Amino acid sequence: MDNDKVISTLNNLIETCKDGEQGFRTAAEGLRDLQTKTIFQEYARQRAQMAVELQAEVRRLGGNPEKAGTVSGSMHRGWINIKSAVTGKDDSSIIAEAERGEDVAKSAYESALKEPLPLQTQTVVQRQAGQVREAHDRVRAIERTTAR
Repeated sequence: MDNDKVISTLNNLIETCKDGEQGFRTAAEGLRDLQTKTIFQEYARQRAQMAVELQAEVRRLGGNPEKAGTVSGSMHRGWINIKSAVTGKDDSSIIAEAERGEDVAKSAYESALKEPLPLQTQTVVQRQAGQVREAHDRVRAIERTTAR
């Protein structure tokens, strides 16, 4: 098991979480529906907490954790169009962009779980992957009801 590779994998997930945190926060600011706004604010807090937990894991492994998502990273992670959707103040478009961002987050966690990880690290990543899948499915369900 290559420790540098594990740290790199975790740092990628930290960036994914930070991008998701910012994406959900931005989306919540633009939403008119109060129930969905509240859900997205909760997901922003959840992603912040997930990043903190991953940062602690990187430190435990002797690495330097990422502290923020990246501009180029957010493009690759699916949140790039959230600003334009928010500008249009169209709940349906904002939710669709959030769902796209969640597709990428889900994929990032699936990729991380294919890597050889120490048991404690794998436990953390598996639990967080479940949280991401749950958020993804809920956002998709919201998107389907909003699109009608």
